[in-house]
Amino acid sequence: MLTLVENLAMPRTAAFFDLDKTVIAKSSTLTFGKSFYQGGLINRRAVLRTAYAQFVYLLGGADHDQMERMREYLSALSRGWDVEQVKEIVAETIHDLIDPIIYDEAASLIEEHHLAGRDVVIVSTSGAEVVEPIGEMIGADRVVATRMVVQDGRYTGDIEYYAYGPTKAEAIRELAESEGYDLSRCYAYSDSGTDMPMLEAVGHPHAVNPDRALRKEALARDWPVLSFSRPVRLKQRIPSLSMPSRPALALTAAAVGAAAATAGLVWYNSRRRSRLPHF
Repeated sequence: MLTLVENLAMPRTAAFFDLDKTVIAKSSTLTFGKSFYQGGLINRRAVLRTAYAQFVYLLGGADHDQMERMREYLSALSRGWDVEQVKEIVAETIHDLIDPIIYDEAASLIEEHHLAGRDVVIVSTSGAEVVEPIGEMIGADRVVATRMVVQDGRYTGDIEYYAYGPTKAEAIRELAESEGYDLSRCYAYSDSGTDMPMLEAVGHPHAVNPDRALRKEALARDWPVLSFSRPVRLKQRIPSLSMPSRPALALTAAAVGAAAATAGLVWYNSRRRSRLPHF
């Protein structure tokens, strides 16, 4: 069970989440294949190929070689795409495509970490144009994602920053330095053996729906293994588990504190009156 109150005098902490098959049930990038086709960015053959890639990914995840092939294919596929058009397509379809595949268990974990005072950071190999709006949807405080090179408003097909493998761990360490996180008290969640460096960087690593490589390591290292299996729309979740904004949380905490103080004062006065002599 997560600690609900962090000691304010102690260093800050965070929970780092991989995205695909950890927070959501599919590959975030491949999920938009049909939308990109309808927007004229890809042809029918590319749609079928992305659908097949999604199927293979769901069956067994993706090892290093498969991830490299997927990276090369998607980089070449996106060459020449208009960046603003991609952002518009994602914004228009994200709720229909992503909202239904968010794991209820992941959403609850994110809420628990926020209530414990921890930042929530999404660390994903998918592109920033897809990951950033998903991060905003689920209430993440920060996002680390792959960034493509853009020239004259279009993708060149080259990668500026690749958030994958050891690079994820480096990003976490840089965030820890800039934000003051104590990594020994931080949490991390992933489904893939390729994220071992990220999991090793924190004091509380967790394997979520792990692939074969990660399951083997998790069992050998006695890491918790979690099973997420309930995708659900955020609006359909139990109302008491829905996460208010940070300002709302602050106001709620202040209100609770004021109510507790008032109750204490009333109790003290009633006790004091009961002990006064009666004339």
